[in-house]
Amino acid sequence: MADMLVRLFDLRDDWSHVAAPAAQGIVVRKPIGPEHDQVIAWVRAAFGAPWASEVGVALANRPVSCFVAILDDALVGFACYDATALGFFGPSGVAEAFRRRGIGAALLRSCLLDMKLKGYGYAIIGGVGPGEFYRKIVGATEIPDSTPGVYRGVLRGRP
Repeated sequence: MADMLVRLFDLRDDWSHVAAPAAQGIVVRKPIGPEHDQVIAWVRAAFGAPWASEVGVALANRPVSCFVAILDDALVGFACYDATALGFFGPSGVAEAFRRRGIGAALLRSCLLDMKLKGYGYAIIGGVGPGEFYRKIVGATEIPDSTPGVYRGVLRGRP
């Protein structure tokens, strides 16, 4: 799974991407302090311990480098950046029942625009699975010879 590169300076400073989820009653925003443990627990249950660890890092950053998607006070998705390494987008996930509704795209765009507004010129999407999604939504391009990249030698939970 190769890394991908996004040219943040090509993104428009426009938050209209949150309108599609909002039309479904879904709010995309950054979580506040009292929600951090709930977000980490949800990610751990839905996506596993490694992603929960990365979310913990993003929530500890100041300002927080994580966005969540919420429907009726329940978490349905999340996306983070500056968790594995500075300038990296991810992890990101949406509950299976809520996929293909534009929520993942809204979370991705929120993170990348936040990165741009902080002064980043580029973002790296690490260890990409669905490459076509990132090409389509933000024009990401594959970085040659980027596997395993920063994930080389990462602990895999083996005893």
